[in-house]
Amino acid sequence: MRTTLDIDIKLLEEAMRLTRAKSKKETIDVSLKELIRQRRRERLLSRLGRFKLDLTLRKLERLRQGE
Repeated sequence: MRTTLDIDIKLLEEAMRLTRAKSKKETIDVSLKELIRQRRRERLLSRLGRFKLDLTLRKLERLRQGE
């Protein structure tokens, strides 16, 4: 899909350098994927803190061994 965007060139250049992308399109694709991954990870971590797991190390080891 073709879209015209007004992007800060310094931000784009830094993103290209950090991602080692070879084109502007690749830079934007990689950057968007990383942003989505990061936000999903943050959402998951915030949800994990909302419920209590009643697991001890011993219980976890038993679960791993199939007991």
